[in-house]
Amino acid sequence: MYLSFGLEYANMIATGNPFLSAYFQSDWFGKGIFWGLFILSALCWVIVLYKSWQFWAVRKLSSHFFDQFGEKKDDPLNLQWNRPISSRIGEIPNPLFEIYRAVKQQTLQLMSRNHQARTTLSGSDIELIESQVTASMSSACKKLDKHIFVLSMIVTLAPFLGLLGTVWGILLTFSQLQGGLQSSNASMLSGLSMALATTVLGLLVAIPALIGHSYLKNAERETRRDMETFSHTLLAAIELQYRRE
Repeated sequence: MYLSFGLEYANMIATGNPFLSAYFQSDWFGKGIFWGLFILSALCWVIVLYKSWQFWAVRKLSSHFFDQFGEKKDDPLNLQWNRPISSRIGEIPNPLFEIYRAVKQQTLQLMSRNHQARTTLSGSDIELIESQVTASMSSACKKLDKHIFVLSMIVTLAPFLGLLGTVWGILLTFSQLQGGLQSSNASMLSGLSMALATTVLGLLVAIPALIGHSYLKNAERETRRDMETFSHTLLAAIELQYRRE
């Protein structure tokens, strides 16, 4: 009794929603295509929301760090930064701090090797520090770019998955037409319904993924420009303070 009541309730809901109606009327292969599109949609929104929050937190953290560094330009290697870079949602990368920490460590090692007791740096030392900045920026960009590639995969995969459902639904419709009068109109319409529904769902999944991918890539470029600005400022401060004439 409970099973029949549940089926009747599901049918009532499906009649008011064309996507649910097409899902319940499709065969097992069609249901698999629908589930694939649902999973891609959920994955798309999770990545877009999480990475958007992450870039917002990174920009806020970087702005604060740059302000703190601006107050220590006269002694660029004496900046203390103990602010946590994690939260309940996940890790918050701090690219400016990562660059600063790597440059500070490299600069102190070079001075210790030259036995100058934090006094001067040669031209070759400055070049080594610049290479360290490049490596640190590359590592920071790799962290920021994490998971964004999934959106480009969804942009490509979702329309093809919707197209697969379209072709499968039309194939079912033609197979029902071959049955002649023995095939009911409902069984033929179910194939067309699945074909159209999967096409629309594929586009509804791909369009937000495309917009989110473009937005996150633009946010990544802006963050990279902030890293380049900070790197030039940091190198100029170190060269002005410690370079040997």
